[in-house]
Amino acid sequence: MANTSARMLRLLSLLQTHRYWPGAELADRLEVSPRTLRRDVDRLRELGYPVDAARGVAGGYQLQAGAAVPPLLLDDEEAVAIAVGLRSAAAGAVAGFEETSVRALAKVIQLLPPRLRRRIDALQAVTSPGFFGGGPVLDAGVLTTIALATRAEERLRFDYTPRSDYVPREGAVSRRHVEPHRLVPLGRRWYLLAWDLDRADWRSFRVDRIAGPALTGARFRPREIPGGDPVAWLRSRIRAIPNRYDVSVLIESDPEPVRATVGHWGSCEVVGDGVCRLRMNVEDLGWPVMVLGVLGARFTIEAPAELRERVRTTGENLLREMIV
Repeated sequence: MANTSARMLRLLSLLQTHRYWPGAELADRLEVSPRTLRRDVDRLRELGYPVDAARGVAGGYQLQAGAAVPPLLLDDEEAVAIAVGLRSAAAGAVAGFEETSVRALAKVIQLLPPRLRRRIDALQAVTSPGFFGGGPVLDAGVLTTIALATRAEERLRFDYTPRSDYVPREGAVSRRHVEPHRLVPLGRRWYLLAWDLDRADWRSFRVDRIAGPALTGARFRPREIPGGDPVAWLRSRIRAIPNRYDVSVLIESDPEPVRATVGHWGSCEVVGDGVCRLRMNVEDLGWPVMVLGVLGARFTIEAPAELRERVRTTGENLLREMIV
């Protein structure tokens, strides 16, 4: 890279994508000599970016959290406001910005000094999210730790509680050791896609069932996920999971509004003029009840019988609670 400014921006970007870079590998990425790399690192330090260096054959560079926020030129109050806002967006307060917010949050948190991290945690502890979605509440610290490990290509350990019908007893917890590949927001949930080192295979983990994630310090070379598309792979895995209820409902509606409401969580096929059939495979009947309520169209429940009872009970409860 002949342009010094462009090269330094590239260097800063690379330092923010890993917790530690071997010097030779970093110089190779920038297509410069080790001597030029050292000069560029010194320039970043002069600008206020705290870059640590390790000497020797295995030496390298690491961007550390500093005593002050490096030049985004943010004061303490602005830095705290950004981090809290990103946490809220990552939890789903702003639809469509979840994944971007997690990536940005991981960068911001890594650079903040400890005193500001404590302020952010304290503020988050006394506030409550106020967004619609119905998904499980996520621990922002868990989400951030997973994001940091994924971005740094660092192995991760955590406790995981799978679905109760997949394990011998309710609430069984297993200790997992993984190479995190990607965080994917899908529907009302967050998933971690990772290579499970103990099982030597790809696995998906619901983030709300992950506890105590811990960075191990061990780096890894990323593997290629089957098919190359993390979202497509995750959706195929979810479709293969047997759920408790197979839902089939005839709806007096064109298929377009039904498909727009249910998204990828169900399918809709035309069965006649102005009539379509909605199919869903769900663990909880609350989701199809909500879909039918949002559509506001006449419908006939074909299966399961439990859904008919659930709709009837929900309707009675709503009528009973109406204030005239």
